[in-house]
Amino acid sequence: MSSESTIFGIHAVIEAVNAGTPIGKVLVRQGLSGPLALEMMGLLKHHGIPVQHVPAEVFAKFGQRNHQGVAAQVGAVPTLQLEELVGQLQAEARQPFLLLLDRITDVRNFGAIARTAECAGINGIVVPAKGAASLGPDAVKTSAGALLHVPICRVGSLKMAIGFLREQGIRIAAATEKAQQPIYTASLRGPLAIVMGAEDRGISPEVLRMADMQVQIPIMGQIGSLNVSVAAGVVIYEAIRQRKFQ
Repeated sequence: MSSESTIFGIHAVIEAVNAGTPIGKVLVRQGLSGPLALEMMGLLKHHGIPVQHVPAEVFAKFGQRNHQGVAAQVGAVPTLQLEELVGQLQAEARQPFLLLLDRITDVRNFGAIARTAECAGINGIVVPAKGAASLGPDAVKTSAGALLHVPICRVGSLKMAIGFLREQGIRIAAATEKAQQPIYTASLRGPLAIVMGAEDRGISPEVLRMADMQVQIPIMGQIGSLNVSVAAGVVIYEAIRQRKFQ
């Protein structure tokens, strides 16, 4: 079982099974107990997923990973064509609420953003095929399994993806500290795609130019910017507030 095709931790395995992710087998540390472990074992048995009970020493090869005595061999995170996702939303008469990630390569930030996006009911996350964080087990673990629930769209070009979304009547809101308009005065209702950029480089200039609006999170302290996963949560939930509670 290679670490590149393995997810670790009881909660991550439960989420993977519930999401219908293909699982080859699960390694479980001998003597593992507790309510959550029992829930996982029952779920694996129900779905006919093979379990191998192994000594604790077997998990040494996984190094410092927080495995909790559980490792599952899985396939890659499934992806969806952007056109297919938007078509499905339109067919169901749902207003698209999407998240575009530009140049975000840190897997921990990506996983944390995906977790927030899933909790907020984001319809899909759009990432470029190149220059983006891996969709592997580390991302799944960091997202607490959210990547197995929220649709992920890989696109060849974010610029082309934005062009398509605008043709479909979806407004593009780019979150950047360079903007003049605070998120609290911008209209984030209706069909919307929020763009977040990397902490060090931000959103690429060509993507910024294509946005319908640029918005910023007010910073009151001395440090000039938030962690991107925190910033994504702030912007997403301001959109939720406007869409659901106004």
